Amino acid sequence: MDQIFDGTNFMREILGWIMNSIGYYLILKKCGGKPILGLIPVVREYQISLCADKEPEGRKFAIVTALEIAAVIVVEVASLESYPGGPVTIVASILLLSLFLTSLVYQFRIYDGLCQVFGRRKRWLWLWFFAEPVIALIWGISKSFEPRKQLEVIDADAGAKESGVIVKAVDDGLTINIENRTTIDFFQKKYLLKDIHLRIPKGHMVLLLGGSGAGKTTFVNAVTGYEKADASIILNEQNIYTEYAKMKYDVGFVPQLDLMRGNDTVYRTLADAATLRLPSGITISRRKKRVLEVLEEFGLASIQHSLVEKLSGGQRKRLSIAMEFISDPSLFILDEPDSGLDGVVARGLFEKLRSIADMGKIVIVITHTPDRVIDLFDDVIVLAKDASRTGRLAYYGPVDKAYDFFGKDSMEDILLTINQIDEGGEGRSDEFIEKYAEKTLETERKAV
Repeated sequence: MDQIFDGTNFMREILGWIMNSIGYYLILKKCGGKPILGLIPVVREYQISLCADKEPEGRKFAIVTALEIAAVIVVEVASLESYPGGPVTIVASILLLSLFLTSLVYQFRIYDGLCQVFGRRKRWLWLWFFAEPVIALIWGISKSFEPRKQLEVIDADAGAKESGVIVKAVDDGLTINIENRTTIDFFQKKYLLKDIHLRIPKGHMVLLLGGSGAGKTTFVNAVTGYEKADASIILNEQNIYTEYAKMKYDVGFVPQLDLMRGNDTVYRTLADAATLRLPSGITISRRKKRVLEVLEEFGLASIQHSLVEKLSGGQRKRLSIAMEFISDPSLFILDEPDSGLDGVVARGLFEKLRSIADMGKIVIVITHTPDRVIDLFDDVIVLAKDASRTGRLAYYGPVDKAYDFFGKDSMEDILLTINQIDEGGEGRSDEFIEKYAEKTLETERKAV
């Protein structure tokens, strides 16, 4: 009898899974998703949350579902005759119960979202709980159940056309050829960057401009080698990717938020940076001399014995920059160095960066207030999201020519031009991405 009962339960579970799968397949098809994903456990839990407009809950629900499956397997294995009632069985059972209760919370939110998207009353919410396979099948098959909106499916090939140009490396400067930078985000391949090719001569100070989500941080990480892309990054004839161990100290990056200890002195902070960033074979006297040189260079010598926590905002920023400058890098990248600084102090900081570029360095800066210091920059890199929401190159070149290219008279107006309409912009990013791609092709043809 027990065997017959177990067999019946097994067949019931199989039938429920088939009904669920068919229902989810058809629901995803109605919502404009990928129906085949409705057949894959864990993946389908996330996909159905997209139909319900509950993506954050769907991520968590999928994770909990995966853990539930793992816990069931552990309970089944641990419940074999050789481990009856053992501690593993007890722990796994408790874990399974807690996961089950957690999944109920996310199921409730997702089913509620489905009812809203399909315009159905709350009573269907409870029917989903107690008869999910049947309800999924009904909603999938019946033509009277139609979603009020479709999923936003982003086609990676829907964006602006690519230039297809690989720029030749300069002997003395930075050459960037990024084919693409992708990531896998919850079962989906996403393009973060694509088709970015440019050369920056040494001695240039460059503004990195782009709206939220345009890929500025991803671009910086790709250039520094922190997060590698499908790319070639050549600095002074050296490949940053293939020779990263040797080149990482030739690239300085100053983040928006500093990582300094408040109870250290300015001198101690810079001395610690010198220990980390200068070659291990350098003598103590040479290292100390370099610290003193940089203190003087950045106007910090008079406060070298002050605690970091006592410094003004401008002084802290100078110290942050000095920490990276200690290794005398050829490439210097700064993320919003003027954040929190007033106009006068910010201006002084950017004038210092200009002087660093004039030493023959390459300086790339991200700032949200470029127009107040734009006269200090040589060039501007403009990144924009195309129709596929991928970060693309909309312009690179001299600042004055950027105004003509976009038909605007300020960097802020340029940004508004390329920002998406739902971000308050004009939504013309694809237009300028393609315009710049054509310009690049023309330039390369003439060079050949």
